[in-house]
Amino acid sequence: MTDLDATDLQILALLQKDASLTHKEISEKLHKSVAAVHERTRRLKQQGYIKKVVALLDRKKINKSLIAFSHVILNDHTAKTLSGFEQEVAKFPEVMECFQMTGTVDFILRIATSDMDAYHNFYRNKLATLPNINTIQSFFVLSETKSDTAYPM
Repeated sequence: MTDLDATDLQILALLQKDASLTHKEISEKLHKSVAAVHERTRRLKQQGYIKKVVALLDRKKINKSLIAFSHVILNDHTAKTLSGFEQEVAKFPEVMECFQMTGTVDFILRIATSDMDAYHNFYRNKLATLPNINTIQSFFVLSETKSDTAYPM
């Protein structure tokens, strides 16, 4: 992040909060020219600071009300087993995030389904069928106090 100046950081902060902002709107907020904001945004994308622009949906309105965090422990930890698990779990649309962890758990998955029946079906017919799984322990979200996608700048 050393090659980012204050204006770059401000652009990134604004876009994290609302990626639909136009270059004109950003330029007005930062008191910069539209051309300067356009060029900086292009460079930030080119350099990989902005990976992609997406719309964040209301999960309840699209019938994804049940969120589970599943801790997965594998039988062995060879590179082949670890990468095989990652490749297979990435194919499941229910898996929103997959993190390889340190400590006693190998992976934590964030899983979104419509309800407990859908989760049960996912668990039984997809996740539990993967090879080399020792243990799966799932925790279900009761309420959501904070959900932010923006990193502090």
